[in-house]
Amino acid sequence: MKRPKRLLLILSLVLLAVAVIIAWQPSDARKAKSRYTTVAVDRGAIRKSVAANGTLNPLVLVNVGTQVSGTIQRLQVDFNDRVQKGQTLAQLDPALFNAALAQSRANLKSNEASLKLAEANAGRTHHLFEQGYVPRIEWDQAIQTVSSARANIEAAKALVLRDETNLRYSTILSPVSGIVISRNVDIGQTVAASFQTPTLFSIAENLKRMQIDTTVAEADVGGIKVGQLANFSVDAFPGRDYGGLVRQIRLNSQVLQNVVTYNVVIDVGNPDESLLPGMTAFVNIGIAERLDVLRIPLAALRYKPVEEETAPHRSPQTESHSPDADEKVVYRLREGILTPITIRVGLYDGKYQEIVSGNLDDGDQLVMGDRSSLGEEGKTGPNQSFKLKMF
Repeated sequence: MKRPKRLLLILSLVLLAVAVIIAWQPSDARKAKSRYTTVAVDRGAIRKSVAANGTLNPLVLVNVGTQVSGTIQRLQVDFNDRVQKGQTLAQLDPALFNAALAQSRANLKSNEASLKLAEANAGRTHHLFEQGYVPRIEWDQAIQTVSSARANIEAAKALVLRDETNLRYSTILSPVSGIVISRNVDIGQTVAASFQTPTLFSIAENLKRMQIDTTVAEADVGGIKVGQLANFSVDAFPGRDYGGLVRQIRLNSQVLQNVVTYNVVIDVGNPDESLLPGMTAFVNIGIAERLDVLRIPLAALRYKPVEEETAPHRSPQTESHSPDADEKVVYRLREGILTPITIRVGLYDGKYQEIVSGNLDDGDQLVMGDRSSLGEEGKTGPNQSFKLKMF
């Protein structure tokens, strides 16, 4: 009686072990799931943008110079001061200008006296000419002297006007209302207005409206249009996003390290004046957008299976033609079967690409990696054993 019980017990243990082994062995679906790295097709938004860096500048920046040379005698404004149009900014030493004006006025008076004398001589000569005491040539010379004296007066008046203007230019006035961005002179400094007008002050007309001057590579400038929305951030306010509009794409190209770039100007509102001139802006210009579309990660488009390894898992479905530029082949994993699917793609944003058409649904699992391609050390299946490498 004991031997049949023992045999029955052994047989039961064997059957139990076989059942455990069968249950423990993974199915093809589980093998495939453990072998491949997959990602799901989903719905969402795709926004394509162009990234660029730029510098914040005032919309209108006026450089105030001087048309006359002299020494700064007085400064009326400093950095960050708000000024009004016509307000005095600085005063040059007017001593030389006053002296030149006094000399010009004295010359004018001298020429006026000369004119009076020439007119008196002309009158006497004319009287004598009518009586026949002087020849015609003396009368003509008298008339010429009067005309020359009158011309000298006009020249003297012009010199007076010039010196009055120079004296007026010795007072530096603000041409616009705004805020002083920079001051490049100090009291006692001599400024020389010779071939190039020196810049004494830089005045921003309005800091509530600014612009970003960005450089965009020629490969990206084709998608940018006037009026497109742009978002940007600055290091001074991390986590805060600002908005703007593309105002101008300037035609003057520049070559930087053999790359052709174009200057794209973006209008920016700055009502609280938190943005300061010279800040670096990190800009994203939105050039296209799709909402609630079927999309896949770009990693799924890059996956290409190794034919001999995936052949046992491939579906008998085959491609009827080669894909064109807008068509891509992705690999769907369903119930352990790897199936190639041809899809037509659209907009992409660097992470996702739109599915325009194809036999894919929301939630389908697409393969984007094969763990077996990592080699023996990368395999994670239950039948794989660890191997030690001897050095």
